[in-house]
Amino acid sequence: MSTIRLTIYYNLFRFLLLYQLLPLFLIVSSVCAEFDQKDLDKKRFFFMGDGKLHIKNVITGKEANVALLRADGTLNRSSFERIDEVFNFPTALKGENVSLRLIFLLDYFSDLVAPGKTIMIKSGYRSEDYNAEIRKKGGNTARTSTHIDGMAVDFYIEGIDGKRLWHIVKEHQCCGVGHYGGDVIHLDSGRPRFWEAHTSKVHTGESDYNRKIYLSTEYDRYKNGEKVRLSLSSISDFGFGIKNSLFLISQKDHTVSITLAVEHHGKEECFMINDRRTSRFIYFYIPKDIKNGKYRIKMDFCYKPFEQMPNEVLSNEIEITEN
Repeated sequence: MSTIRLTIYYNLFRFLLLYQLLPLFLIVSSVCAEFDQKDLDKKRFFFMGDGKLHIKNVITGKEANVALLRADGTLNRSSFERIDEVFNFPTALKGENVSLRLIFLLDYFSDLVAPGKTIMIKSGYRSEDYNAEIRKKGGNTARTSTHIDGMAVDFYIEGIDGKRLWHIVKEHQCCGVGHYGGDVIHLDSGRPRFWEAHTSKVHTGESDYNRKIYLSTEYDRYKNGEKVRLSLSSISDFGFGIKNSLFLISQKDHTVSITLAVEHHGKEECFMINDRRTSRFIYFYIPKDIKNGKYRIKMDFCYKPFEQMPNEVLSNEIEITEN
């Protein structure tokens, strides 16, 4: 075969590849990725209800009756913006939504006890100033309340006994749940714990000096190679530093699995957390070759303004799956 003919065949093959096969490949890849996202969003959290939520703020009268997932199974972001309005959460100012885990927990437990009923919200988001005002008046709220970070809600469902609902949530050991009497309970997506009025320790100073600082992920389930957003909460004081590395701890054998770099704008070995917004947006990527399984993320503190502050903190449990 002549050199000229070989050149013609080669160029023809390149043309077919670039203008016929390649676009088709990109379309197929895009569809596969889309379906992966749909499947993942449907099971992003360990506790998820039917994906439908009807909430009403009893103080402002604001209401939202929404689907948390779109028809294709992906997260319905517009619904969470409507939920933010009912919670009085300043979405634009914060750069985030009310805790997604909290909303799916609310959906899950309301479906268990009263499917389809309206959830009556007594207190959603609280600014730091408003939270301090409640404390000043002797209210049952902690200085480091999870309401400040949009991670908590005080609510009731008409016809449902609050103490009974408190017991149900408590048995799941998934989150924070408090009961101060009556039908209203406190639910949050922070550290798993439970309390009643006489065990709350609200005005004891127990959470001072960042002693109860908590690390949480945005979701419960992630794919290999996915970007993870971390947030710190229950912070009493800012002006502390985190090391520029994280550790994935296997829940199976409790050994350090891999060291991960923290993503931020600087390259300092000790990254300072000086304000609430910075504490809410800390990122890293899950390695693509890590084994499937359940893990916790360990964060070490490199600068502590108080000796009472812990040296490290572990996140909630997450599950990593294949792409």
